[in-house]
Amino acid sequence: MNTSTQLVFIVDDDEAVRDSMSMLLDTIDIAHQCFGSAAEFLDFYDGSQRGCLVLDIRMPGMNGLELQKELNRREALLPIIFITGHGDIPMAVDAMRNGALDFMRKPIREQDLLDRIQQALSYEAGERSNRATSENLKNLIATLTLKEHEVFKRVADGQANKVIALELGVSERTVEVHRAHVMQKLCVRSLADLVRINLLSSGQLAG
Repeated sequence: MNTSTQLVFIVDDDEAVRDSMSMLLDTIDIAHQCFGSAAEFLDFYDGSQRGCLVLDIRMPGMNGLELQKELNRREALLPIIFITGHGDIPMAVDAMRNGALDFMRKPIREQDLLDRIQQALSYEAGERSNRATSENLKNLIATLTLKEHEVFKRVADGQANKVIALELGVSERTVEVHRAHVMQKLCVRSLADLVRINLLSSGQLAG
């Protein structure tokens, strides 16, 4: 399977609901796959597949909220749209608190569901891009020596070269050399770029 292709994963124990959603997605050529239980989905999903999850909240065995928590434990990137015919406010709050993108009550207008799915796929693409950017930056930062890394963090935190030199017990010229090496290794040209890389690599800023 091409893991770069986004799929809509439909997990619902009601076959009629699965068939209805499948036909709806077929009408606009959105790739998808259906599962009758959370266990069946987990047997298939290995973390590399892209897309979003349309998930029933009440199912025999592992329910939707339990599946969500398991995916969170695995640090899965799949945005989740919960659907239910019996959901109540506490369940909705629990789902959203744990990162669900939406919580929709059956019956659901087809266009509303399609809109949410498109939003979820866009969100997933952005999150995956941000994670890739963060990992790439961490790899670049890993090439810095210990002294270069100290200078990088202090410069990114807004400290002046003279202050850094005093705190590290080195000359200001040495700080300037380390700073130049940092900028070269991280492929940046300005202080603003260093600050942005520091925030991105620590997950404090979206790419």
